[in-house]
Amino acid sequence: MNLQTVVNVVTAVLVTRVFGSDAIALLRRAAAMGVRVGVSELHRNNHEGGER
Repeated sequence: MNLQTVVNVVTAVLVTRVFGSDAIALLRRAAAMGVRVGVSELHRNNHEGGER
């Protein structure tokens, strides 16, 4: 686990403690958006035929 991941997890926990259930809903939406962006990026790279 790298330092950036640890920072992200700690920030998420602190935001959840401060803002409660509203923060959990926002974090879920942000995670879902990140997954969609990642999947679309993978899909786009596969269609271009380029490998890294």
